[in-house]
Amino acid sequence: MDGLGLSFEELEQKLKEKSLSPKFAELIFKKAYRRPHFSGWSDGRFSPKLINFLESSQWNRPKILKLLEAEDQTIKFLFGLSDGRSVESVLIPFYRKDTLCLSSQVGCAMGCRFCHTGTQGLTRQLDPAEIVGQYLAAWDWAYDKRKNGIKAPNIVFMGQGEPLHNFKNLKAAISLMTDKRGLDLAPRMMTVSTAGYLPGLERFSELGGVNLALSLHAVDEDKRSELIPLSRKWPLKVLLEQIDRLPLGRRQVIVYEVMLADGFNDTAKDAKLLAELLKNRPHMVNLIPFNPYPGSPWKRPNLPKIKGFKQMLVEFGIRTTIRSTKGDEVMAACGQLKT
Repeated sequence: MDGLGLSFEELEQKLKEKSLSPKFAELIFKKAYRRPHFSGWSDGRFSPKLINFLESSQWNRPKILKLLEAEDQTIKFLFGLSDGRSVESVLIPFYRKDTLCLSSQVGCAMGCRFCHTGTQGLTRQLDPAEIVGQYLAAWDWAYDKRKNGIKAPNIVFMGQGEPLHNFKNLKAAISLMTDKRGLDLAPRMMTVSTAGYLPGLERFSELGGVNLALSLHAVDEDKRSELIPLSRKWPLKVLLEQIDRLPLGRRQVIVYEVMLADGFNDTAKDAKLLAELLKNRPHMVNLIPFNPYPGSPWKRPNLPKIKGFKQMLVEFGIRTTIRSTKGDEVMAACGQLKT
């Protein structure tokens, strides 16, 4: 039986089924989730019968098969899964607090042409234990090795896979990580990125106040369809109608990710179309310089061109940031992950 990944209520039920007191569920949750370096169940408060039940369950975090560190201290983890498959996660350093980029699938079915994972195809969904396990295992490592490691990292679901294509397991993982009896992470610490998977967007409010990032990349539908084949099924107009209906918290905005490829979507016309689309919507535009991968069809614009694109948006009144490229020499940057 998997222990890691059980909700609090499911754990209570399992304890009852084994004629064990459900009052131990909170103690188990704290031990399994709240502190890095889970070390087993030896505890004077646990009876031999309870310890036997817990040890017969799977609570271990995924094993780090390989670790690569970039010059900027970005860490790429390759985690081994119980079926012999593997998945990548990335720990990204920031001044005050690290951020973990988590995967939601082994591979991805979306086939986005700017993304290395899209060339892999979808192998399978990750279950809640595997999603939460990436976080716990990476935090274990960071706790000892990083200046900011003692702080619980922020989370971006921007690794391998389309998170909203694995909605059930994503929702369960977020619920686990925000449970006050366990990890107790704030929903605002989490951002879910989507290429525009409409069935998941229609249920997005079920995720409890986490942030949303849309892989926009181009306003022109022909260009966007070239980047994101999913756009042919659910065009931008349909996606934005759904996003406009989402309830937002105070000071909460939608992040619109725009991957800039040299000579493709980085012109003055592209900037104007983007500004017209977003000017009356709560927004933050995140410009992402294209990160090449083997066989990729585009190149990254030079920095003056990227800054010029940002300046055009700012002059139109659009809130804009440029995402620093981190970890690209170890293929850990946005769009470069592939098992």
